[in-house]
Amino acid sequence: MMGPKQVAQRALFYEFSIEDHVPADHLLRSIDRFVELGDMREHLAPFYSSTGRPSVDPELMIRMLIVGYAFGIRSERRLCEEVHLNLAYRWFCRLDLTDAVPDHSTFSKNRHGRFRDSNLFRHLFEQVLARCIAEGLVGGESFGADASLIKADASRYTKVDFSGWSAADAVNRATQEYLDTLDDAAFGAATPVKPKAISPADPAARLTGANGDRPFFAYSTNYLVDLDHAIIVDVEATAPIRQAEVGAVRDMLVRTQDRFDLHPWLLAADTAYGAAEMLGWLVKEQGIEPHIPVFDKSERKDGAFPATEFNYDPDIDAYKCPGGKELKPYWRNISKGRPAFGKDGFKKYYARKQDCAACQLKPRCTPKQVTRKIARSRHEDARQKARDIAKTDAYVASSYARKKVEMLFAHLKRIIGLDRLRLRGPNGAKDEFHLAATVQNLRKLAKLRQIPV
Repeated sequence: MMGPKQVAQRALFYEFSIEDHVPADHLLRSIDRFVELGDMREHLAPFYSSTGRPSVDPELMIRMLIVGYAFGIRSERRLCEEVHLNLAYRWFCRLDLTDAVPDHSTFSKNRHGRFRDSNLFRHLFEQVLARCIAEGLVGGESFGADASLIKADASRYTKVDFSGWSAADAVNRATQEYLDTLDDAAFGAATPVKPKAISPADPAARLTGANGDRPFFAYSTNYLVDLDHAIIVDVEATAPIRQAEVGAVRDMLVRTQDRFDLHPWLLAADTAYGAAEMLGWLVKEQGIEPHIPVFDKSERKDGAFPATEFNYDPDIDAYKCPGGKELKPYWRNISKGRPAFGKDGFKKYYARKQDCAACQLKPRCTPKQVTRKIARSRHEDARQKARDIAKTDAYVASSYARKKVEMLFAHLKRIIGLDRLRLRGPNGAKDEFHLAATVQNLRKLAKLRQIPV
């Protein structure tokens, strides 16, 4: 039998608790245990006026932003609508049924003002990381590093030639941020090569075709990850340039040690981080084992012996070729002192002309030149150490573990929804990357430290 038609009847009194309507296994219940914002008001206090109308509670705005990134709601206008309608979101944000949700413009005003001035999102990220360390999820012995391209909020079809562009043509907020970062090693000073084109909407974004698709404007998000449980121990925004990404890893390693006393004994990364300077810095200055493929251009395209076939003798500072002959920096006495290494950081070793001419291996050694020469980096000992590590079982294990960093980037783009930035400028990229990394660590905490039944 069909039941009676349901008719809404207004009651005079309601007995209703949001707490009772949030499922016990809801993600926000698990995350809420690790969100401690008690010191946020103290951190932000110097950036508020002592007079005037009371502001929106900053803890409420932070909780709303966490909800947005946890569930892929990155539009602040839509986030306000969802928090207004969703009981679980209201519960997490400490809002009752009758409490008003802040207007979306409040987020923009605070983000460009006191939140950015106080470096709030970096503070929030480090606070969550400290909780991860307290929960025993950070081993601190093996780290992985990598970078991923995130599309900027700039059209690939709207661009101007760098030579004909003037900042005075459109001095908006993103343009001013670009001018402020021209001397920043993560952006303008990363490389002396000037961009072929820039976006008027976001000049700091860099045009790149690194993923094999049509070129697009992008930033790089750089992760330093503890490989035990894939906890992000640091995050940095840079231009999508290899030099900037390598420099970001160095900065993150130093910062992590300074702030959390975390100093790994190995770093796993891909070939982009295997340049001689980076390997030398890791081995000699930091004492970190580089589980990194060496960035090496010694392989010959003509099939000749590569440089690795020549044995170096440190006692006499000379190489021996496969034919048993020596290669030295000089074959005569030099009266005037010369620098051992050139400006490129390499030292050249030369074979004698008569040795190469009489050698039967010359067609396989130097078929197109009269003599063979070898370039040795000032960090060749660190490069050799990386090559030796690459032959070990530990290197194989760390190579598999490094996939956790790539999985974090996949999670960032598919679950968090950060495949394209919504905010513009270097500061906008930093804000989004810090918030996303914070939420990823919170989700990891919720997964690995579940609510006891």
